Amino acid sequence: MWPGLARAYQWVERTAAILRNETGLDAAGVRRRLAALLATLVRWTRRRHRGVLRQALAHFLLETRRYWKGLFHCYDVPDLPRTDNDLEHLFGTCRYHERRASGRVRGSAGLVVRGAVRLPAIASASLLPAIDGPHLAPGDLHEWQRLRAQLEQRRVPRIMGRRFRANPDGYLRAIEEELRSYLPV
Repeated sequence: MWPGLARAYQWVERTAAILRNETGLDAAGVRRRLAALLATLVRWTRRRHRGVLRQALAHFLLETRRYWKGLFHCYDVPDLPRTDNDLEHLFGTCRYHERRASGRVRGSAGLVVRGAVRLPAIASASLLPAIDGPHLAPGDLHEWQRLRAQLEQRRVPRIMGRRFRANPDGYLRAIEEELRSYLPV
């Protein structure tokens, strides 16, 4: 079985070389090269192998087909990472710093509510060079105010939930009084 495994590994290496795209092809060129390689792989698998190796290669082909639609965007869009490893690294770094700052094992709820602001702040603080005061000023004041309003809207339900959990009877009594004020006397 070893010669078949060694050959299968060569197929995977050839696939990786095509996806690395050292020749600088566009998405259509990479798609054509990979399609030709996979067609050859299908013929080779049907002709030569049975059992575990065939199942492994069939799984490889299935996963490749599953991701086919979104596999080639990175070749047409500049600066788009080829894998999500960079993004996972960014989120992992943010999670690490959040845990270190808070002492919690899990991420804080504030990261979920204020993620649109906190995630870039953590990323810039940990991954980018030092930023001085003038660079921290918002570029577009209206956009900044819109973002603040959006964050406030996301914060209100959490406050109300906290108030309910702290004093459910008082919370419900306040709602009833507010509703009574709308009813005719």
